[in-house]
Amino acid sequence: MTYVGIIVTFVFVHNFALSRLLGICPFIGVSRDLKTSLGLGFAITFVASLSSLTAWAVYHGVLVPLGLRYLEIVVFILVIAGLVRFLEEVVKRASPGLYAVFGGFLPLVTTNCAVLGIALVAVRSGYTAAESFVAGIAAGAGYFLALVLMATLRDSLRKEWVPKPFRGVPITFISAGLMSLAFMAFDHALLKNLFG
Repeated sequence: MTYVGIIVTFVFVHNFALSRLLGICPFIGVSRDLKTSLGLGFAITFVASLSSLTAWAVYHGVLVPLGLRYLEIVVFILVIAGLVRFLEEVVKRASPGLYAVFGGFLPLVTTNCAVLGIALVAVRSGYTAAESFVAGIAAGAGYFLALVLMATLRDSLRKEWVPKPFRGVPITFISAGLMSLAFMAFDHALLKNLFG
């Protein structure tokens, strides 16, 4: 698959929040306002790209040669947690201002199953290192897009009249379901016709 195909696949067709339903807890919980959604979206995109590349390197450099492929989930969780902790320390020391904006979201990213999901999908799809990195960026961008759209939608819903039984969490889940249906318009057949 081409790089453009990978990007379109993970941003629209297999969006981790709306299609694969990974990372739903922060997706629903953090999307209350746009500023928080932007911060978490950037953090997830950054960590997903680096973790998918790191997971690819660990898988092909350590797990496959040692015949330990069955440990991929446990090892990837440890790799992601270590990477996030390392990034947190680097950002804290290199740019305290950036850490003030970005650092609060890094612990949320450690436990986000969308980050683990992209690492597993990239390895199991047989992507190269560059394709894994692009898939990580695209999956993070898709999650970012879903977060921003949901935050914008929730902001609009606060200004509109919503029947009392649907206020709060029910209308949020209904909105997420409708967004998911809208993203289903992008399917594999359309992608194959557009990008080969």
